[in-house]
Formats: sequence, C-alpha cells, structure tokens
Amino acid sequence: MKRLILMALIGLGLFGRLFAGEGMWIPMLLKQLNEKEMQAMGMRITADDIYSLNHSSLKDAIVLFGRGCTGEIVSDQGLLLTNHHCGFGQIQKHSSVEHDYLTNGFWAMNRAEELPNPGLTVTMLVKMEDVTQAVLGGLDPGLTEAQRAAKIAENIKILVDLAKKETDLDVSVRAFYHGNQYFMIFNQIFKDIRLVGAPPSNIGKFGGDTDNWMWPRHTGDFSVFRIYVGKDGKPAEYHPDNVPYKPAYHLPVSLKGVTEGDFTFVFGYPARTNEYLPSDAIRLIAEASNPQKIKLRETRLAIFKKYSANDSRVRIQYADKDAGVANGWKKMIGESKGIRRLDGVGRKQDFEARFEKWAESNAETREKYAGLLNAFKTNYKEIEKYTLAADYITECGLGIELIRFASQFRPMVDEANKAAQDTKKIKEFAEKLQSATAAFFKDYYQPIDYEVANALMLIYLDQQPENFRPDFVNEVQQKFKGDVKKWSDYLFGKSVFLSPEKIKSLLEEANPKKIKSLTKDPAYQYYVSLANFYETQVRKPMQALTASNDSLQRLYMQAQMEMNPEKRFYPDANFTLRVAYGKVEGFSPADAVYYEYYTSLKGIMEKENPLVYDYVVEPKLKELYQQHDFGEYADASGELRVAFAASNHTTGGNSGSPVLNADGQMVGLNFDRCWEGTMSDLMYDPQMSRNITVDIRYVLFIMDKFAGARHLVDEMTIVR
Repeated sequence: MKRLILMALIGLGLFGRLFAGEGMWIPMLLKQLNEKEMQAMGMRITADDIYSLNHSSLKDAIVLFGRGCTGEIVSDQGLLLTNHHCGFGQIQKHSSVEHDYLTNGFWAMNRAEELPNPGLTVTMLVKMEDVTQAVLGGLDPGLTEAQRAAKIAENIKILVDLAKKETDLDVSVRAFYHGNQYFMIFNQIFKDIRLVGAPPSNIGKFGGDTDNWMWPRHTGDFSVFRIYVGKDGKPAEYHPDNVPYKPAYHLPVSLKGVTEGDFTFVFGYPARTNEYLPSDAIRLIAEASNPQKIKLRETRLAIFKKYSANDSRVRIQYADKDAGVANGWKKMIGESKGIRRLDGVGRKQDFEARFEKWAESNAETREKYAGLLNAFKTNYKEIEKYTLAADYITECGLGIELIRFASQFRPMVDEANKAAQDTKKIKEFAEKLQSATAAFFKDYYQPIDYEVANALMLIYLDQQPENFRPDFVNEVQQKFKGDVKKWSDYLFGKSVFLSPEKIKSLLEEANPKKIKSLTKDPAYQYYVSLANFYETQVRKPMQALTASNDSLQRLYMQAQMEMNPEKRFYPDANFTLRVAYGKVEGFSPADAVYYEYYTSLKGIMEKENPLVYDYVVEPKLKELYQQHDFGEYADASGELRVAFAASNHTTGGNSGSPVLNADGQMVGLNFDRCWEGTMSDLMYDPQMSRNITVDIRYVLFIMDKFAGARHLVDEMTIVR
C-alpha cells in the first residue's frame, strides 16, 4: 500500500495526462510533484519559497478565514484581505439603519476605529507531517469496516494526544485520497480579528445574484481585516490592549498586473471536491438531488426578493440570508448543466467499463476489486430516497426560520425534562441562548417567514411520499384537512418563539418548569417531529449506506491509482491548504461567443442601471471614471482593470485566496468561478473551468482613490 501511494504521488517523474490547470496540490509535496511543471509554465520561484519549515515562506501569509474562506496577510502589521462576501456576515452584524455599512461601506481611519468580531477566527498552517504508516500500519486485513474505522480512530487519538503534549498548537489528523493517506496538521488559531474596511455593496457585491457565478464580472469583492494578538505576540481573545500581529511573512502586492498566458497560482483552503466518484454518484447529484434543491431555494429567494425590494430595513436583515441561499442555488444549476454538457455520467461509465476489464485481467486485481462497481450501484440506488428526504428536511423543514430557531432550544429542554435536572447546566444553556435570541430577532421579519412556510409546505405535501415524511407534515392533511394556510396561521399564531419578550423572560428566569412547557409549543413540536423522523428513518440507514460507500470509495481510489501508476493523482479538497496553478485566459462558453480574460471599469459604467439594485453605480466611482482619476492603478493603456479569469482549479473555500504571479506576488483575490465550469467539483473541464479574480489594482484603487484610506495601501509592500 505504501509503495502504491508513493508511486501515485511521485509519478516516477511522469506528469501523466492531467490537464494544465487541473488539481489542488498539497504544498509540502510541490517539490516532488509539481515544481518542474510549474516552472515550465512560467513560475520563477521555487517550491521551497511556497512551503518551507526552515525559513519563512508564502504559507506563513495564508489563513483559513472563519470556517469557510481564505484570507492572506499583506502587511507586517497583520493586515488581512479576503472577499467582501467572506466578511459579509461581520459587515452585516455591524450594520444598522443608522450605520448601514452594507450600503455605504466602512473604513477605519485609525486602529481605534477597527471593529472587533466575537467568535471570528483565522487559522494558519504551521506544518504538516505524513503519518500514514502510524495510522494504517499493522491493521489486520481481517477486520470488518467498523473495526477498521475504530482502530484508525484509536491510532489517530494516540498520535494527536502525543503531539499535543509537545506543542501549544491545534493538532488534528486528516484523511487524504479517501483514507489511503493521512497527514497530521499543526495550526495556529487567532481569535481577535477586527474589521478594518469594506467597500459599499454596490462595489463589493456589484452585479449581485444576477452576476454571481458569471463571467464577465465587475465585482470589487474584497474586505479588510486585521489580526490582533496579546502583548506577548501569541493568539488571544479580544482585549483592547491587544496589538497587531507581526507575521513571519506577508505577501508583496504587485501593480504590474497580468496579461493573457501569464502563469498564476492560487494558494488557499478549497472545501470539497469529489473528482473520483462512480457514475451512480454523479447521476444522483446532478439529476436527482440538485434539481429538487434548486426548486426549493428558488421559492425562498423569490419571497426574500419581494419583501426586500420594498423595505430597506428588511433588505439589510435578509442580505446575508439571501446571499447564502442564492449562492448554492445558482451553483447547483450550473453544476448540473455542466455535467449534462460534458455527458459526465456517460464519461464515468466509459471509464468504468475500462476499469472492470482491468480488474478482471488477473487474479490479484479480481480478488481485490471485482464487484466494486456493482456494490456502488446497489448502494446508490438505495441511498437516493434517503438523500431526497434529507434534502427536504434541510431545505424545506428547516427552511422555515421559526422552526430552525426553535431547534436551538432542544438541548436545554431535554435537560429540563430529565428526572435529575442539572440546574447549572440549564442556566448555561439559557445564557448562550440569550445572544442567539437577540441575533435571531435582529434579522427576522415574520411576514417573510410566514409566506415561506406556506410555500414550502405546499411543495413538501406534493413531492414527498405520505409514508416517508415527518408526522407534522402529515398533520397538515389530517388536522387541517390539507389547508396549508390554516396550518401556518396556527403555527405563527400560537408559538411563543415569535415573542422576544416572552423568550427573553424565560431565558433570564431559567425556570425548569417553564422551560418544560416549550414541549407544547407548535414550532418546537414540529422541529422535534422533523428531527425524530430524520434520526429514525433517514440518518441511520443513510449513515450505514454512506459508511459502506466510503469504504468502497477508499478501495476504488486505491484501484484507480494502481490502474494508472503513471498518473499524478491530486487528493480531493478537504479544507486543507492547497496550491492550484494555471494560466490567465479567456474562454468560449457557447458557439460564436468568446470572453476576453479581463474586465474594466468601463464595463461597470456600461452595466449601470439605477432601476436595478444589482447595477447601481456609486456616484463617486462614476466621478472618478469620468475624470479618469485612476492614479497609479491603471494599466499601460490607461484602463482601470476590475477582474480577470484564469484556469486555476478552485472551489468553495478558495474564496478570498490570493492569486499570485510567477514571482509569488499578489495580483488579485480569487472570488468565484464561471458558471459553465462549476461542475469542476466533480469533473474538471479545461475548456470551461475558469476561476474569477478581482484585480488587486482595483482593490487598491477603491481603498485609495474612492475611500480615502491611503494609509492601508502605504502599509503594504507594493511592487511597482
């Protein structure tokens, strides 16, 4: 096994048949796997400049921002860049009608004005180590899958516990190649992260949901934060006496820009890809699960839009919710469309025919791998109904905000219902729920939720089989004679969870008897019904099938690597630090259509439409354009570029990642993919897969010329 993995990783010096631009590569393995190719494509630095344990390197400037994006340090004072949509939640939390930072932007003109963000963290990789032998070595081949998993978990715990005795870093072990390789990850976690700047949404979100996932793009998708630490230089919780973090390395920022054909690479934290799945899994995702989730999200988005268009307060309240729902909705549409265009299922089936022939070619491979694909087919056929039921629970049942809010109270209610109550624990639950309650009501508008509940319940009743859905859904038929409006009136008319005063009083008092009474609340009852159905009829069978598929996938991954020993295999993304590389280039998404590789401020003016919120142009931005006042940020022809496209392989989590040039200098922030290429999470297409980047010169222009925050630019190391 170890020899197999090493052969696949090192590839015996052969690059195999990967497309240029395809792959999300482990930084510590770039020297063996990628350096020669990257330099042949134009890179002028070394793998050691990107990842090193012996000296500072690019990795020391890259962080996981929060739990879902990437950020990069761009000054020796801990100044951090990420996307506007990554910082959107923090910007929204600081916003109000009186201080509408979403609409007007926010800029701290000195350190005292920078805003703290409780709960926000950034995570920096310090080092990673291959621990495959320690995790997998000595496993008895006769173990069942459950026994094997338990033994692996035991081995990992031993490794982590031992490592933690020798470091104050956060330590974890992560699986790669579907459990065929394991790395120990050592991270530094920073807990005092302050908002420094954000452009108005008409810049940071220009094009809105209309342009999301699309190219050409004209979005200034960036926000600015700063990392603070204790006076000893170590990570610390927020304190007014904390000081800016001094990193081992910060990214130099280039004003040179890019031209078509230039080498670029993306350094960040891609979330999830599934490049090695069988055809049955691709069909389930693209043809069954995605379509129904798209319909359910469209329903909610239409209602959000109707109310937000007529009320600025509601627009602010629902801005983050709308963005979250819309992002996945549009991505799923593009993903399914891309799989159909590529005939993704058919291509997988063609590979599987070759695989079966190879597996049957000799006794050894026949014994290990024969029957794998049939087992997948059986499992995925069975898992489909559970997947669809789970989709309805998350998108439909929990799409109703009232029910989702009630769900947060279950641990406290369960404790209050115990014969031997722990009153201290109940009070702790109540204290935590007080802040959750304040956050809920700050951004809640009951008419939206009421209409959403009506609309989603109609779809639930129509689409989910009567014998395979939560009891409370069937209650609409039985108790309310199928009248969804009567059901909604009852739910919203009777639930105490809609009264901030009553909930606040209940939590402050933390009386177990009163907390018990929540079990009679309809919103709470409906959540419990939803949860019980999921637990008893969906999760358990689905968990067993998923565990079986995970085991099969491990073997299938091993088999694919054994079948193609000349090919370099990159591991699927798993929210660990990766490098993807490619070239700046446009593309042709359809017959007779070609998109250039960059956009400019001229395009923003061409898109301007004062009647459409997504295309409102800030007056000052228009003034700067008319005066041609671009400062040093214009290109050689005098244009101010906004964004560019390249063939770097990216996915969710890469939002906010730095895009770096051949010299390792930052030329932009990755913020999206083109819609035609969103199936790259499942299948990479070199003709269509393009990452979208905001040009760093536009970022600096907005800071300097638009916002008057020149002090932030002066803080960076600028390469002119």
